[in-house]
Amino acid sequence: MGIVVHVPPAPLRHYVAAAYGYVVAPLPGGIHRGLPSRHLTLVIDLGAPLTVSGLGQRVSAQGIVSGLHTRPAVIDSSRPQEGLQYALTPAAAKVLLGVSAPELHGRAVDLVDVLGVRGTVLLDALQGAAAWGERFRLLDEALLRGLSVAGPDATDLPAEVREAWRLLFSRDGVPRVGEVAARVGWSRRHLTEKFRLMTGLTPVEAIRIGRFESSRAALMDARPSSLAAVAAQCGYADQSHMAREWRSLAGCSLGIWLREELPFLQDSSLPDAADSLT
Repeated sequence: MGIVVHVPPAPLRHYVAAAYGYVVAPLPGGIHRGLPSRHLTLVIDLGAPLTVSGLGQRVSAQGIVSGLHTRPAVIDSSRPQEGLQYALTPAAAKVLLGVSAPELHGRAVDLVDVLGVRGTVLLDALQGAAAWGERFRLLDEALLRGLSVAGPDATDLPAEVREAWRLLFSRDGVPRVGEVAARVGWSRRHLTEKFRLMTGLTPVEAIRIGRFESSRAALMDARPSSLAAVAAQCGYADQSHMAREWRSLAGCSLGIWLREELPFLQDSSLPDAADSLT
């Protein structure tokens, strides 16, 4: 697998947490699980259309946008793939794509359905671009046009939501929703309503995803002494709790993921995405 890391232009860096190009061989099992994370995903394949199921209606398209989700996206990886993938913050959905994060929650949609003619023009241009630099430039310019149309007011998010996001995804321990609400000066109910309105997730879902991301990173970064140690480190009640959450969020047991997906991900050397919300 080949990875080309890209640094987007400065105006996009608040909204694009990670960007890279990829060239991947078919996976032995024929599928790749797109796991829940704190980022939306924009992916454009330069070969045959991508086919994604598991997030609402099955979609097959050259470009796909998926919202925040709490179940796996199942991606057909039975053929070689080459393309671009951007990890987007929740604020990026409205600002860059013109559709809110809650509208995309739990869904994978055709990029052309989101961008319209702008998406068709982008995909056509990318088909004629052989160099990675040109490919990234074309995608960046398309996103910058969205930023230009949205205007400065579209970037505004309540400070309370930004702080709640930071606290809920903190690596200093798993917070309680009531504690986060108190920190931002809202009731738990008001925080839940506003947080979901702005991001598509509830605070409880954010905590689940944060724990899940932490456990995934722990499994990828080193060979842990035990799964029980990973569970304790990442804020799960015990190893059984972690196992149940993995089966729910990844759509398979932790053992299957370790056997089928971990070697592929370790070989890929994918860049880490930033923690920002805006």
